[in-house]
Amino acid sequence: FWPARSEDDDIVLQTDGGFGDKAAYDKMLAGQRGTPVLVNIWASWCGPCRKEAPFLAAASQAYGDRVQFVGVDILDARDSARAFMHESGWTYPSVYDPNGAIRDGLGILGQPATLFYDAHGTLVKQWLGPLTEEALTSNLERIAAG
Repeated sequence: FWPARSEDDDIVLQTDGGFGDKAAYDKMLAGQRGTPVLVNIWASWCGPCRKEAPFLAAASQAYGDRVQFVGVDILDARDSARAFMHESGWTYPSVYDPNGAIRDGLGILGQPATLFYDAHGTLVKQWLGPLTEEALTSNLERIAAG
């Protein structure tokens, strides 16, 4: 699902089915079976998203070998999204969802929201609103432990 990229490539990625495609999102999750996944729904203009960004950057460095991190950038301008990802130090992929279709398809209102999936693809925890460091760490430990 995630194409190889060089250092200067765009890290805001398009799903196989197009931008903001819920079916492609589901396919991506299915392709990650065997690996726990954290999905964070965010936007560059979202104040609470900016507040949790450093926690996500640090966690992706600490857990990136055990948990696949994926962002879903909603209702955003791509240039702003790219700049925000670079400012935040995010090195994990993010799917561009210009209309919020993935978020809406998940039945989530607002952002940020973070979904924690275990290695079987089962949603273990849905966190609505900005993450605390403690909530992020405890839920990552939960899905990483299997």
